[in-house]
Amino acid sequence: MDSYTNLVFLNSHPIQYFVPLYQKIEAEKAFDLTVLYSSDETINGYVDKQFSQSVTWDIPLLEGYKSIFLKNFSLKPSLYNGFWGLINWGIVDFLRKAPKSIVVVHGWAYFTNILCIITAKLYGHKVCLRAETPLNQELKKNKTVTGFKNLMLRFLFFFIDYALYIGQQNELFYRKLNINKSKLLFTPYCVDNDRFSTIAKHTSQDSARSLLNLPSNKKIILFSGKYILKKNPLHLLEALNLIRELNVCVVFVGEGELRDKMEDYSIKHQLDSKVVLTGFVNQSLIPYYYAAADVFVMPSGLGETWGLSVNEAVNFGIPVIVSDTCGCAYDLVKKNGIVYKTGDIQGLADAILQLLSISEHQKEVIKRESREIMQVFSYETIIHQLKKIELN
Repeated sequence: MDSYTNLVFLNSHPIQYFVPLYQKIEAEKAFDLTVLYSSDETINGYVDKQFSQSVTWDIPLLEGYKSIFLKNFSLKPSLYNGFWGLINWGIVDFLRKAPKSIVVVHGWAYFTNILCIITAKLYGHKVCLRAETPLNQELKKNKTVTGFKNLMLRFLFFFIDYALYIGQQNELFYRKLNINKSKLLFTPYCVDNDRFSTIAKHTSQDSARSLLNLPSNKKIILFSGKYILKKNPLHLLEALNLIRELNVCVVFVGEGELRDKMEDYSIKHQLDSKVVLTGFVNQSLIPYYYAAADVFVMPSGLGETWGLSVNEAVNFGIPVIVSDTCGCAYDLVKKNGIVYKTGDIQGLADAILQLLSISEHQKEVIKRESREIMQVFSYETIIHQLKKIELN
């Protein structure tokens, strides 16, 4: 394949996990890349309702690659106004004028995404759909709603050349739709492994704890995410209450609407000396919390289609505990951790006890396993897979 094949990504807005991929593609000249954005409302800071505060990311989101912001013609323009919140008619003219390209569309949540898929196909581009939906969660949803959605997707696949699946459960979702295996391409969900692994290599646990003012004499259990219902942070507090005699500290990196309930629970059960609620932590500082931790826990329920915080934790080679609802549980958790049944508080407590008591040899096994997993769940894998697509 020509090393300068044209590649177009359509995103709703700049996303901190995707930007390093675009920068890598551009730096390696793997493709002639253009990233289209349907909204710029998050660029100069925005109010994240789930974080319950204003957010401005402290890593560059628009540097190192070519991007274009499309004008939004929606009557109620916003990422948060549902399907009709993004209506970008300019996508039609862009695709009409563009040379034959691989066009990657992230999901079907907005009108613009559907418009892009259909228009790109009509103008002769190779159309790829990349989404997160895991089958295990679809099977738990309202069958009428999912049935209607699946009918829509089957129609949409007349215009789609490839479904880019992010992991095992996402692949099973497409197979359930009877998508031909030849149209499935693995493009894993991943984070900037280079950034996280470099910090992991050069940061000791003691230095990270000193930087973050975390206790040096306790085992640290880490949670990283919003304090919202789907993340189940209270499940971790309930598990802590079952192992309260241990010399541990549970650090909740994040912020959100459940903070008051988490604080109330901690005080009621006299756990507040064992709990740290950090508040919002920006991208540049988050890696040091993983470096400081002994175990990482993601107790999320329905709605956690993947769980990129697990990718971040695995980069640090620390043991991970993940609920069986999370999409990533079937890909990122092998010898390096434990998958437990969602909502099983005793099972979560038992997993914490088990992983906090492992030997030094077992820790090394986990680190080796983690490195092998991250070699697969990497931007390099995505680029390699996209190069398999022929424009002819």
